[in-house]
Amino acid sequence: MSLLALLGVLSSAIFSGTSLLYATLGEVVTERSGIVNLGLEGVLLVSAASGYGVTVMTGNPFIGVLAAMLTGGLVNLIFGFLVVSRRANQLASGLALMFFGYGLSSLIGKPFIGKMITSLPRYMIPGLESLPLRYTSLFKFDILIYLVLPICVLIWWLLFRTRWGLGLRAVGENVETAFASGRNPAKIKYQALFVGGLLAGLGAAHLSIAFTMNWAEYMTGGRGFIAIALVIFSKWHPIRAIAGVLVFSGAVAFQLLLQVSGVNVSPFILDMIPFVLTLTVLLVWGGTRKHSAPATLGRVYQGTE
Repeated sequence: MSLLALLGVLSSAIFSGTSLLYATLGEVVTERSGIVNLGLEGVLLVSAASGYGVTVMTGNPFIGVLAAMLTGGLVNLIFGFLVVSRRANQLASGLALMFFGYGLSSLIGKPFIGKMITSLPRYMIPGLESLPLRYTSLFKFDILIYLVLPICVLIWWLLFRTRWGLGLRAVGENVETAFASGRNPAKIKYQALFVGGLLAGLGAAHLSIAFTMNWAEYMTGGRGFIAIALVIFSKWHPIRAIAGVLVFSGAVAFQLLLQVSGVNVSPFILDMIPFVLTLTVLLVWGGTRKHSAPATLGRVYQGTE
């Protein structure tokens, strides 16, 4: 395999992995508060459709990104009303949210199928301007790619170095004790869901506005479920999530390279590679490592909130 092909795989992995990393970070924050959101796929779809639609109507991709973020936060608050205020089962509510997202995103996105947009501008990595064009074209990234690693560090800092993060993790570990110490578990869970929704919306915006630059039904292709799996892989830690995303996005880029190279293998088998690899990593990781899931993850708190 040539150097150009390897660099192409790396560049493609970075582009495809950015939206997944944002979604994973959002789910890390949500699950740290004790809530598991199986409806993340639906949140991503509605956010992607909304962001793309606003970009088409305004001609401004940055406004589209903001719209996608706000949509993700609001949809997660709807989920929060079900599981926090109404104390509904989290798994059942998450699945309902997923199907709701399928339908709503199709309704929102239908008028914008085939519409052209102005994507987010791309900037060259400083110091690489002197490389030949065939190389430099692989390393021009948009602002959301450059921001994803700093945001990873920011989420780590918020969770492990601030009073807010301490309270959020306390609610996720022992909600009764957190309530007894003067914290409001319901308020903290809503905050976690909103922040998680904003991050999911940011990932969805990158997918539709910066990466694919179009809208198609079910375009997320299971990224919501992969993000949930990567939260387990990362042991609910935002920095470790980077490694998991690189494994999946690298596999996606590699199987696309194999298809373009004309490998005599069924494309359906090649499409399975990223998901099979993710499952394999989870099986190995889960069998050899002690999980550190929040103690109240998925449990409905019946006390006074």
